[in-house]
Amino acid sequence: MHTFAAFVGRKVLRAFVTLWAAATVTFLLLRLLPGDPTLAVANTDFMTDAARSQLRADYGLDEPLVVQYGKYLWQLAHGNLGVSFSQRVPVTDVLMERLPWTLLLTGLALLLTVCIGIPLGVFAATHPRTFVDRGVQVLGVAGQSLFVPSMGIFLLYLFGLMLGWFPIGGAYELNTYGGEWYWSVARHVVLPCISLALISLGSYVLVMRSTLVESLGGEYCELARAKGLPNRSVVWKHALRNALLPATTLLGLQLGHLAGGAVLTETVFAYPGVGRAIFEAVTQLDFPVLQGAFIFLAAAVILANLVTDVAYGILDPRVRTA
Repeated sequence: MHTFAAFVGRKVLRAFVTLWAAATVTFLLLRLLPGDPTLAVANTDFMTDAARSQLRADYGLDEPLVVQYGKYLWQLAHGNLGVSFSQRVPVTDVLMERLPWTLLLTGLALLLTVCIGIPLGVFAATHPRTFVDRGVQVLGVAGQSLFVPSMGIFLLYLFGLMLGWFPIGGAYELNTYGGEWYWSVARHVVLPCISLALISLGSYVLVMRSTLVESLGGEYCELARAKGLPNRSVVWKHALRNALLPATTLLGLQLGHLAGGAVLTETVFAYPGVGRAIFEAVTQLDFPVLQGAFIFLAAAVILANLVTDVAYGILDPRVRTA
């Protein structure tokens, strides 16, 4: 128990350090962007130099960088993400309005990855060197090479414009209520979800297949077969448990790819999530929204990796002392 508590403590400390580093890098990178945020949110034709200076003072942009950084960390430590330059409302309100759509999209994409990736990887591993196995490997490599916007545009063109099966943008149709609203939400999320899931599915299937092939060749599986256990029990009750360990770790890492992919996917499909908010904030140089969104996504990925590490420590006690 003491070893496990120390293991969790190290992981939590590393998570806080990683979050601080992400917040610092985000702050510095945004200050390196060219352009003046006041020019992006005000009509420059009618703004005097005095008005512009006053606007910069209101935003706190006239203070030294060190002072801005100190205030930024202080507000962040108190859960204050600032006020949006363009919308003049708290950044937390902006993100909380968009967050449910991003959680719906990434959650369904992750679920789709697991539900398709595990059976496909198991089938390929238990049918080595067959046509299906080689086909799965080719599809896995192709999936890793996919560029999210390209796939999104292809899906939009084929299933949205040509066939007309799914909407080509937004999260739901206006003036729909009750059951119609839920049906509209489900139809709008299908194409973005498929586009986003394809990012991680290729890697997940290949890892699942390779680790299961290695597990099936292990001595404990040979012993299980020698005892007369049916092959189905050897695969699903013995080999798969060990094969799921690296797959679980990969799933945590894939959250980072999904978060990054969500920005591109939501932009292509005009889906009103946090990724779309980032795109809009970039066009307006809205630093507080950009900072808040990046911290939000970084915290979600770090938390997911922390949960994955702890789960890995529970499944395999050897990693607690590594």
